[in-house]
Amino acid sequence: MDIATIIGLLGAFGFIAMSIDQPVMFINAPSLMIVVGGTLMVTLLRSSLGEFLGAVKIMGKTFKNKTDAPHELIDKLVELSKIARKDGIMALEKVEVSNGFLLKGVAMLADGNPADVISSTLNRDISITRMRHKMGAKLFADMGEISPAMGMIGTLIGLVQMLANMSDPKAIGPAMSIALLTTMYGAILANVICIPVSKKLENQAELEGLNNTLIVEGVVFIKNGGNPRVLTGILSAFLSPKERDQIQQDAAR
Repeated sequence: MDIATIIGLLGAFGFIAMSIDQPVMFINAPSLMIVVGGTLMVTLLRSSLGEFLGAVKIMGKTFKNKTDAPHELIDKLVELSKIARKDGIMALEKVEVSNGFLLKGVAMLADGNPADVISSTLNRDISITRMRHKMGAKLFADMGEISPAMGMIGTLIGLVQMLANMSDPKAIGPAMSIALLTTMYGAILANVICIPVSKKLENQAELEGLNNTLIVEGVVFIKNGGNPRVLTGILSAFLSPKERDQIQQDAAR
């Protein structure tokens, strides 16, 4: 689980709730229908049905931190390189690999594919995966763009209803509630949920893309029969300076 997502989401709603004395006053069904319902329907209009229905699954990625640490991938690739150099590439089939992308690379190694075929196939997977993630992030970015606009539409509806019933004091309050709460709902939906989720998905896609590029270089290196001692230095370029120093110190021991 990604603890940062959970703390951020609960913390944002928590601080908002702490500033409200009477929460019931801020619940308005017409406003919710305009903002939430309108945002979902306009998003559906701007996307395919498959993308729209997959929005919940996509959002779940922000709560599941499955991105492997680069230094762990490097350690695993060095281990695989040592096994391949000592026992042959076919021995890699018996090694347990948890990363799905690395597992595919190992399978291609064991099948005896040429280095250029392995590289082109895995890089194609990286491009397709990155495109799919961008589409998911864009869906939530679209929702972040649409929800404030729906809030403004609700505000205008509320103002029109209020001005049309100025002679009836009892009708002014509900109309004013719609006018104000739709703006608030739109701002919360956009800035607390949709835009942060979109940015989180973009960041995760970039991190996953870097990891997969690291894996491609390691797998091709193994295929070409390189020295495992050299592999750490080559792949350390994917690490931060602090991690790079640490992994080089560990390799020297």
